[in-house]
Amino acid sequence: MNSSETSLVAISGSLREKSTNSTLLRSIVSMVPSHVPVRIYNDMGQLPHFNPDLDSDDAPVHVAHWRSYLEEASGVLICTPEYAKGVPGSLKNALDWIVSSGELVNKPVAVVSVSPHPSGGEDAHNSLVGTLSMMSAVIVKGATLKVPFITLKLGTDGQIIDEETQGQLQHLVDMLIQAMTEG
Repeated sequence: MNSSETSLVAISGSLREKSTNSTLLRSIVSMVPSHVPVRIYNDMGQLPHFNPDLDSDDAPVHVAHWRSYLEEASGVLICTPEYAKGVPGSLKNALDWIVSSGELVNKPVAVVSVSPHPSGGEDAHNSLVGTLSMMSAVIVKGATLKVPFITLKLGTDGQIIDEETQGQLQHLVDMLIQAMTEG
């Protein structure tokens, strides 16, 4: 992929194989215009535990791969569940690996939190937005969403069956793509 091409990296905050979070992420990705390449990052579970002693130019191979995914992207979409009122440890670990290397600095980011509960993963959402803001990512206006009662909004085929949620997610995608192309 050449560096001038607009591209998107999509990240699920869940490692579960049959995660509703990952299912929703794939549905969101299907809303991205066909002229925008999308890469789904699936190797979060391969990242070692963050250790500042290993955080160097000669970082572990999976960390280097993670960083290059983000470096090449024009924008990032993160869809996360909420675990114990926060961001899953694996997602936080992935973010810890890029705090000092800066791949998200000034990069447009969209955030979706997903929950079967009425809060829509509000605590995870707020925590993630706070972490990304501290990392100098650009949280795109209109590109954040909390999705409550997710199990009622996805069909058995993984497609979004709730029209309101579908519209909100399409708006989120549109705002993210606009921010990516303007930057």
